[in-house]
Amino acid sequence: MQWETVIGLEVHVQLATRSKIFSGASTAFGAEPNTQACAIDLGLPGVLPVLNEQAVAMAVQFGLAIHAEIPEVSVFDRKNYFYPDLPKGYQTSQMYQPIVGPGEVEISLDDGSTKRVRVHHAHLEEDAGKSLHELFSNGRGHGMTGIDLNRAGTPLLEIVSEPDMRSAKEAAAYLRAIHSIVTYLGISDGNMAEGSMRCDVNVSVRPTGQAAFGTRAEIKNVNSFRFVERAIEFEVERQVELLEDGGEVIQETRLFDPERSETRSMRTKEQANDYRYFPCPDLLPVVLDQAYVDHLRETLPELPDEKRARFQSELGLSAYDASVLSASRDMAEYFEAVKAACGDAKQAANWVQGELSGALNREGLAIADSPVSARQLGELIGRVMDDTISGKAAKQVFQALWHGEGVSADEVIEAKGLKQVTDTGAIEAMIDQVIADSPAQVAQYCDAEPEKRGKMIGYFVGQVMKASRGTANPQQVNALLKEKLDALC
Repeated sequence: MQWETVIGLEVHVQLATRSKIFSGASTAFGAEPNTQACAIDLGLPGVLPVLNEQAVAMAVQFGLAIHAEIPEVSVFDRKNYFYPDLPKGYQTSQMYQPIVGPGEVEISLDDGSTKRVRVHHAHLEEDAGKSLHELFSNGRGHGMTGIDLNRAGTPLLEIVSEPDMRSAKEAAAYLRAIHSIVTYLGISDGNMAEGSMRCDVNVSVRPTGQAAFGTRAEIKNVNSFRFVERAIEFEVERQVELLEDGGEVIQETRLFDPERSETRSMRTKEQANDYRYFPCPDLLPVVLDQAYVDHLRETLPELPDEKRARFQSELGLSAYDASVLSASRDMAEYFEAVKAACGDAKQAANWVQGELSGALNREGLAIADSPVSARQLGELIGRVMDDTISGKAAKQVFQALWHGEGVSADEVIEAKGLKQVTDTGAIEAMIDQVIADSPAQVAQYCDAEPEKRGKMIGYFVGQVMKASRGTANPQQVNALLKEKLDALC
């Protein structure tokens, strides 16, 4: 039997507010446990929440970016459940009237095509605390669980897709698209390692051609693009194998173990009525007038899709180059700064995607942390374009700049004596000497068929480049060598 995979994602994005969604407590990452949880976050008797207006603005900006409906009225609800990291016994969320309505996100696939994934809605909610199962700093805690409530009350935007994805790669592409949008908007840093963005993955399978969905499993809190793919691939294989053996998939919540690349059961999946949702009595409905929404629309930056289209139409980049360079805001801004410094979009694209990205990947660095600035790289490319240095020498200059051996390409070129020799007389003198020192090779060249001489000239080019210590202009060397050798034959 042929099976079809059905996937939906619930992406949790931590909003980049300085304080929590209902209190003034800090959201800064890395503080000592339980030092950033105030009375409101803990739900102590008599306290009242106050909605963070910036969180509302960020949610609306996201809705506008995905062309979603922005309801005039949204309402907060209480989601009731009991867990050690939820001191209030409920989570303030939005169930029935979320702040962002239906929208859509376009994703790019490996074959160059695109697909639109529908977003059902996005809603605001507060995060819970965190359970810690490792030993505590004082060495105690073996076999115990500690609770850190610093994250309690951190503002989240939960983005719920429709079940429109049909493969692990589509799901990862969708997650990358969401990451790109929220970081372009500046509403989240998108740091998945720190928990700023994570997702719950809903996976089911059904016989190809069947309209009804299969029973889904929800994989909780997956925190990397690669883990999303691996979790889905394992879960699909597990469900298909179970069904083909005559078993039944049960609706449950599972976790992903990255060390074993497998999902494991956590608990049976709850239904909405298990949480006993009801409107939060401590928070008024949020009412947005059109002027407020229009103002936020005017503040939107150029978004990934728009930037990708501009890179193609105005800068003449290929669809692939434009897609890669617009994928993140930091990458796009760096590329545009390089292009401004060197004046050539294609050369800038080649260096950013090639030499720079390779170095960043080897060192495990983000482009924002590149030791080579966009201005330095742009100036370096300019020196290749104006024939000051060769492409080979440019890589030496790049490495020197990477290791902090100079403040500019010109300084490194001067210090290392890499300036390209373009003086015809100087190059001719070196060529004459190489020809004089290579009578056997000259004879072989002259005896060869004309169509084979092109390959044989490489020996002479190598000798001239060696004599010039790599500084002779390769194009001039080739042209002059061919002219002189052919004249001898």
